[in-house]
Amino acid sequence: MGRLLAAALVAAATLAAQQNRLVERGFDHFYNLEYPQAIAEFERAAKLNPSSPDLHNYLAEAIVFQEMLRGGALESELVTGNNPFLRRPKLNPGAATEKRFTDAIGTAMALSGERLRRDPRDTGALYALGISYGLRANWNFLVRKAWRDALRDATTGRKLHNQISAIDTSNVDARLTQGLHDYIVGSLPWTYRMLGFLVGFRGDKDKGIRTVQFVARSGNINRVDAEIFLCAIYRRENQPRMALALVADLLRRFPRNYLLRFEESQMYSMIGDKQRALGAVEKIAELKRSGAPGYVNVPWEKIRFQSGTIQFWYNDLDRALENMQQVTASPGEVDLNTGVQAWLRIGQIYDLTNQRAKAMEAYQKAIAYAPQADAARESRRYLSSPYRREKM
Repeated sequence: MGRLLAAALVAAATLAAQQNRLVERGFDHFYNLEYPQAIAEFERAAKLNPSSPDLHNYLAEAIVFQEMLRGGALESELVTGNNPFLRRPKLNPGAATEKRFTDAIGTAMALSGERLRRDPRDTGALYALGISYGLRANWNFLVRKAWRDALRDATTGRKLHNQISAIDTSNVDARLTQGLHDYIVGSLPWTYRMLGFLVGFRGDKDKGIRTVQFVARSGNINRVDAEIFLCAIYRRENQPRMALALVADLLRRFPRNYLLRFEESQMYSMIGDKQRALGAVEKIAELKRSGAPGYVNVPWEKIRFQSGTIQFWYNDLDRALENMQQVTASPGEVDLNTGVQAWLRIGQIYDLTNQRAKAMEAYQKAIAYAPQADAARESRRYLSSPYRREKM
């Protein structure tokens, strides 16, 4: 009997170690934007331990982020603009991808629910269920474009994680959901805050930022996510210097994540350092030319768009126009948002150089390219009134 018990313990320890290795490799791929590899690792881990809601959440998270990357929704521009939470263009995954996501989330929710029926104070199950609702909120908003459902799910996830804080005040990771919810709700117009499921949650942007900062400093499993969210928040709040230190730390740990280098370029541009901004873009081009892991498949058009954007804002209009024209010449190589932004910039450049007929044509192409995008809405304004720089 003793030998059987010892053998069982060894087998369990071996299985746990194998699962941990798969999860560790999965998240290394995840944070380096290698989502197919991350999905494969998380699927293997879930097969080893199918009763773990966390593993099914990891799988669902990798699936939804893969779709966000495909649709250009991972750049920090996701949280810029007047009210971007309600206006992100809809993604269009295939039926198989949608089923894969909903199956993973449904399984995670069912497993968490079973544990909570046995013990309503099971903080691990509360945490997993809150994450499931948060992931479904992302899917509802970015994929289904069902923003009310998304906000309702996010609010439910926040309530679940509030319960964790009431049970275990030392649980820092659960506070990330609370901080993001405070920030998002605090960023919404007051009319949206009157929705019934938001009763009791007025939102507080500053409090939300402080909470996310706390998780970035002191969190365990959510520290990296908190840093990534802070980069986006700092950009939206026009605090690029705060973001640069975080980007440098994230690049050190996840060097194959090319979006971080684009982010670095954007932040340097925002603080007025044109040379470093363009230098960061050139570094991406250099890594691509050398075949560096993670950079081989970065489209040249995306690199040109970034250079052109910086040149546009620094009034290097000839080079900016050249880059944007190369982007629009290969629309299949960029996401929808990049493509429509490129046409908008071309129109603005022509307006700034007094070529109104060409500007009008570019604005019309932006509108036709993605009619519901913010850049298309902006282009419509310039059809009646030419674009002009705001005086500093």
